Amino acid sequence: MRENNGNGTATTITVSELNNKYQNNKYFYTSDDGGMVFKCPVDGFKTSANTSYTRVELREMLRGTNTSISTKGVNKNNWVFGTAPSADLNAAAGFDGEMNATLAINNVTTTGNSSHVGRLVIGQIHANDDEPVRIYYRKLKDNALGSIYFAHEPTDGNGSEQWYELIGSRSSSASNPTDGIALNEKFTYSIKVVGDNLTITISRDGKDDVSKTVDMVNSGYNVGGQYMYFKAGVYHLNNSGDATDFAQATFYNLDKSHTTK
Repeated sequence: MRENNGNGTATTITVSELNNKYQNNKYFYTSDDGGMVFKCPVDGFKTSANTSYTRVELREMLRGTNTSISTKGVNKNNWVFGTAPSADLNAAAGFDGEMNATLAINNVTTTGNSSHVGRLVIGQIHANDDEPVRIYYRKLKDNALGSIYFAHEPTDGNGSEQWYELIGSRSSSASNPTDGIALNEKFTYSIKVVGDNLTITISRDGKDDVSKTVDMVNSGYNVGGQYMYFKAGVYHLNNSGDATDFAQATFYNLDKSHTTK
């Protein structure tokens, strides 16, 4: 959360607090239509010294309220890919996984550097130090519709980041995408991992699904010690806009599942 915790970094809300119906009327609250609102201004406190951007996100916590289990590591708080070594499959909370989210983007930034304007991440798989997937929504200020694309980041030494455009373009000078997604338009994304296959699917009422599968066999995640967790919400990739400019998304459904032994 953007809220200051006293040392200049963002506040972490615990599983117990969330289970107790935590809300924040500025950044994380229930909308009039029952959705879960994530609002993230440009200016705010960061979650760590290693990030340049603010975020209002949920982080998957398979340990639930059992704080004796570390948030990090191949353990019962995290999951692994099905191609991980057998020792990791046994130690993790589960393997492979799918996350589905139905949401609408309510607002994007219109100020800042051209590479930042209108850009946010709405769903991720995070690993130890890298991100097997980040799903982006981006709408430029002169366009009526937004684009959807994603990045796949192999681990160090296993190649450069890979980019895949699903709807429209990720370009900072893109024309209006003819089949793009408008602000306040509901859509669904799915992140699914089975072994070394990562599949991202975008679904909308009355339109064909748009899907892409990436082969991760050489991406470095099928070795020992690599652990995963889902993230959803607003990771706001604009730190150059006006301080009060903001991104906002409302989630209407969010579910995930894993295979267990």
